[in-house]
Amino acid sequence: MTKRQIETFRKKLIGWYTVNKRELPWRNTTDPYRIWASEVMLQQTQVNTALPFYRRFLKCFPDIQDLAGADVQEVLKVWEGMGYYGRARNLFRSAGMVVEQYEGMIPEKWEDFRDLPGVGDYIAAAVLSIAFGKPYPVVDGNVKRVLARLLLLEDPANQSAFSKRFSLSAEKFLDRQDPGTYNQAMMELGAMVCRPQQPLCTECPVNGFCSAQQAGRVSEFPKKVKKGPTPRHSIAVGVVFKNGEVLITRRRPEGLLGGLWEFPGGKIRDGERAEAACVRELKEEVNLTVKVDSHLCSVKHAYTHFRIVMDVFCCSYVSGRVSLNGPVDHRWISLHELDNYPLPKANHKFLPQLREYASHRRGDARDL
Repeated sequence: MTKRQIETFRKKLIGWYTVNKRELPWRNTTDPYRIWASEVMLQQTQVNTALPFYRRFLKCFPDIQDLAGADVQEVLKVWEGMGYYGRARNLFRSAGMVVEQYEGMIPEKWEDFRDLPGVGDYIAAAVLSIAFGKPYPVVDGNVKRVLARLLLLEDPANQSAFSKRFSLSAEKFLDRQDPGTYNQAMMELGAMVCRPQQPLCTECPVNGFCSAQQAGRVSEFPKKVKKGPTPRHSIAVGVVFKNGEVLITRRRPEGLLGGLWEFPGGKIRDGERAEAACVRELKEEVNLTVKVDSHLCSVKHAYTHFRIVMDVFCCSYVSGRVSLNGPVDHRWISLHELDNYPLPKANHKFLPQLREYASHRRGDARDL
């Protein structure tokens, strides 16, 4: 594509975006903190899902000093339900570093901002271009799809080994005079028009430049490497009742669901009954001997790279003193106190059944 054609492409794209863009709260501000928060949330979450979380998060932590001065458990609780909690932990850590090292001013230099926890190339390019007008191209899934169709790129879009090719292509099209608007326009085009399925090619403002559309091959792009079957794990979890309270434990701060609270349990071994696994896991993980009273329910939940089927059991405390092997903290709490703790979504799925069970249990005068 010639330099003049690229200039025409940019003009058409930004003209379309100016008229058709969605009204979103992070588009009505130049505050780098608020733009940063939105981009972190949008990494693995769709816009409509992220919107209420974004508003709630900014209400609780309206500026970076508020976030840096918060407790990480408070941050996780506000984030609760959106998943990928490492994003929240990293944003919290980064806020502390910005306040301590940069006097609360988010750094404009690529190297400084890129070095903050959780800030990769995408986040750095998005925040620095939109908030500060720095000439860095954003390359997310939407942009890769647009570029692949535009240029008939054969490289798999879901393989990091080919990221450089997409970045170089994005660099050629970038509007250096207004990189923030251009980047948002490209992402919006991919989200609203150049969709993965049933793209709206006839409504595309730049379809005259699209090689895939002209060749009738839009459905072939972007190319992707097929992934293998998603692993599935069977989990047994025990809700231990003792004197009207239940036991919850806190996960290690790093890793999957780091820092969240949950009911203890673990993987069911091959050939092991779920009920037996529950008793064994509670003994191994928290050093308690329990009696299983009831199978509460089975819960299915999907994570990024695997799925679980969780069998939940209600148990009575028999003996032992809590000694942790894996978790880093524990609490005996009443069920209504659960609202004060950030819990994984899989745990939230069985809370209604648990509360109903507990109400009947109180009626039977157990644990009182």
